[in-house]
Amino acid sequence: MTDRPSILVPIRVLEGESVPEGVSDLLANTHVVLLGYHVIPEQTAPGQAQMQFEERATNRLDEYEAIFEEAGATVERRLVFTHDGQKTIDRTISEHDCMAVLVPNATGPVEDVLVAVRGTVGVDRLSRVVAGVFGEMDASVTLYHVAETDETDEDVRTLLDGMVDRLGDLGMDAAMIETRVDRDRGPLDAIVETAESFDAVVMGETDPSLSTFVFGMPADQVADRFLGPVLVVQREPASDDSAE
Repeated sequence: MTDRPSILVPIRVLEGESVPEGVSDLLANTHVVLLGYHVIPEQTAPGQAQMQFEERATNRLDEYEAIFEEAGATVERRLVFTHDGQKTIDRTISEHDCMAVLVPNATGPVEDVLVAVRGTVGVDRLSRVVAGVFGEMDASVTLYHVAETDETDEDVRTLLDGMVDRLGDLGMDAAMIETRVDRDRGPLDAIVETAESFDAVVMGETDPSLSTFVFGMPADQVADRFLGPVLVVQREPASDDSAE
């Protein structure tokens, strides 16, 4: 069985965000890092906000943790009052070695998954997330690559065949995996348009800062235009990164 990948689920716990329908079942075979956070004004001390809001926020996290555990996930959780939500998410990714972040749109049963293979995130990490999340489901996986002008057909075939082989090594049925290639299209628009016929999207981050991707324009476009959940796989941490 594939090791459970750690998936960060960030929720603005006091602003009405919750665990959307279907998300707990989607992550049933993963290790969920549940981050409840609340962004406070610059002039407010985190300790002051904690005294005021901690009980309410904790009660909500209790509910969300139970939902994930009932579905089968293992869960660890954090509650943070912060002046900077993006830094808090970045720090949590690093401290908990999260392989991906979930943009948690609601979902029904997942039957078809689109995996955008772009080369910016290693095939191994992408494969481990796909196999860890979807390997136990009876879901079809389409590996989708938008080729750049200087990529040859052989380059593309090598990339996609390598991922098919890696998913097989991780226990996925090759009969459930398809590949698809497009050329002469903008990658982001191509992914969003292709995703319309799929239930979930897995894609690698496109920026060194995962939080910039999650809250910046690319993921906003994907999450706004694609109604299902989006898993954003982060790059391998640089070996010389030091914990802050």
